[in-house]
Amino acid sequence: MILVTSAAGGPQGSTGRQVVDLLLERGEAVRAFVHSDDPRAEELRKLGAEVVVGDLREISSVRPAVRGVRRAFFTYPVTAGLLDATGVFAAAAREEGVERVVEVSQLDAGPEAGTPRMRRHWVSEQVFDWAGVGAVHLRAAVFFENLAVVAAAGEGGELALPLGSRDTLLPLVAAADVARAGARLLLEPGPVDPICLLTGQMATIGQVADAMGLRYVDLPPEQWEERAMAVYGDPYAVEHLSHLWAIFRFIGSADHPLYRVTIERPVTLEEFVRSTA
Repeated sequence: MILVTSAAGGPQGSTGRQVVDLLLERGEAVRAFVHSDDPRAEELRKLGAEVVVGDLREISSVRPAVRGVRRAFFTYPVTAGLLDATGVFAAAAREEGVERVVEVSQLDAGPEAGTPRMRRHWVSEQVFDWAGVGAVHLRAAVFFENLAVVAAAGEGGELALPLGSRDTLLPLVAAADVARAGARLLLEPGPVDPICLLTGQMATIGQVADAMGLRYVDLPPEQWEERAMAVYGDPYAVEHLSHLWAIFRFIGSADHPLYRVTIERPVTLEEFVRSTA
């Protein structure tokens, strides 16, 4: 039995849901952890997953969910509660003797990273490591899906972001590739590298806009934050994204040691745009 959290999916990548699909296609027994018993949960049941409904921040929900599980996929949305959920999940996994937890982190996670979310992700990694649950950290680049959400909320055919020049570089990855890596690591019988860097493509924001058929607009940070609140409705998400775009704007078109494509045969930006058109 493999446990997958955030299994119902959402607008920012749905890696949990995609991992469920990949594991079921391979004939694995999957327990899908969801927050609400809604039509998405019912769809998971129809696909053959065992569905557990609960709150990842609540030990009384998580302990029963990890019972009998030996491997697990952990991901948490860009909202408040990451460290609460990490602590609860790590404690329950350690108690149950889970042998491997594959968790979604961020590309530049570290104690001095440029966004609060990245720093929290580094703390989350440490907690899983201390728990001794065979943690594998998927340090993923910016999802194509993140930019698609911004594009869908744009006005008049614009991709408006506070990224400075059209030449500002972005490390990008498809959520499908992150899910593919996660599923592979969950099924790998032998030892694996505890840190997995995941970048599928480097592109400038101008190239992203062109691929989407949009006009890139360099939006002042204050205007971006105002618009972002209307799109996301979550100050935590807006805080993270505002800091994230500021990092890329500062780096600009310069190369960076982390900007290295690591995925074999990744989904390209053009393929992603075609598939979501």
